[in-house]
Amino acid sequence: MKLAILSRGPNSYSTRRLKEAALQRNHKVKVLNTLKFAIDLQRGEPDLYYRQKPLSTYDAVLPRIGASITYFGTSVVRQFEEMGVFCVNTSNGISNSRDKLRSLQILSRHNIGIPRTTFVADKKDVLPAIERVGGAPVVIKLIEGTQGIGVLLAESTSAAASIVELLHSQQQNVLIQKFVAESKGKDIRAFVVGDRVVAAMRRVAQGQEFRSNVHRGGVAQPVDLSEEYRETAVRSAQILGLRVAGVDMLEGQSGPQIMEVNSSPGLEGIETCTQLDIAGAIVEYMAARVDFPEIDIRQRLTVSHGHGVSEILIHEGSEFEGLTIADCKFDESDINVLTLYRGGKAIPNPRSSRVLEPEDKLLCFGKLESMRHMVPAKIRRRRRPSVGSLDTEIGT
Repeated sequence: MKLAILSRGPNSYSTRRLKEAALQRNHKVKVLNTLKFAIDLQRGEPDLYYRQKPLSTYDAVLPRIGASITYFGTSVVRQFEEMGVFCVNTSNGISNSRDKLRSLQILSRHNIGIPRTTFVADKKDVLPAIERVGGAPVVIKLIEGTQGIGVLLAESTSAAASIVELLHSQQQNVLIQKFVAESKGKDIRAFVVGDRVVAAMRRVAQGQEFRSNVHRGGVAQPVDLSEEYRETAVRSAQILGLRVAGVDMLEGQSGPQIMEVNSSPGLEGIETCTQLDIAGAIVEYMAARVDFPEIDIRQRLTVSHGHGVSEILIHEGSEFEGLTIADCKFDESDINVLTLYRGGKAIPNPRSSRVLEPEDKLLCFGKLESMRHMVPAKIRRRRRPSVGSLDTEIGT
């Protein structure tokens, strides 16, 4: 495999370790400065130049995109994707994770545990927003920030309001987040590679510091995660579009609470803490995946007129409840069952003899018209009116 590592810091610990791991496994590897690329576009021929010369061919790309160059860096990664080069983290995944609000919006939609969070622009909305997340103390975060920078703890409602007002006056967008008291001064970093957590550590803040980041003086210790925490970390990375990620979680009373998913996680702290070869795990995963480039599903579905992918819920009382997949005769309607989701587990290519149960979800590909009658009418969720709300419901 010929590997390109996109990094502006060739001498940083993480970049050096990744290069070393690739060379140890007899791969060709080169560290390329992300800002030295030029993106060329013409019909049918997306291309890249590096230091004013046409870029040679690479099998895989490992992006290490810093926050200060997110836009240009993700544009370079996207160009590699358009050229058919395997990128371990997609441009969309990097963009999703870099924006804290955007990432939490996506995770919330997929029922991932997160601290209660609010985002406001109007000064009048600040105090009600603080109350909605549970009142002071609250955590205030800049939308973009790494290594604990731009994260503040406000002990009182008045202090929180003042901090938010000050940051808004400086044209800074901030999140107001519930303070998870039981996790004060500690969090978990799970390092995800592909579909598994390859290492995990608990970070504990020192002294009066509530931020547990190693860069803020936090002390790290290896930890053996439960299945719930491992599954949450992997799902969070995959939902955002990342194959390599550092997933930061709080240990809440209701289970794991995702704080952040980092698309360029550092290796020094967690390799030193766990004594594991995480760089090697990343390189080995990439080598195994390099022959399977991303497929543009949207383009394929555009060509397949009238065909598409749909998720079908087997609700209680459904005509398919209690039948085997074979008995449902999906194939006669030109429908292929790709995956069965049951109780948080994904079962790819389920056997035709498997009996369907209520709350099963089927990921299917086939004729959209044939699948239309299988999808029950969506019922809009009724919002519960809050105290003092002017909204009323007929019949209540």
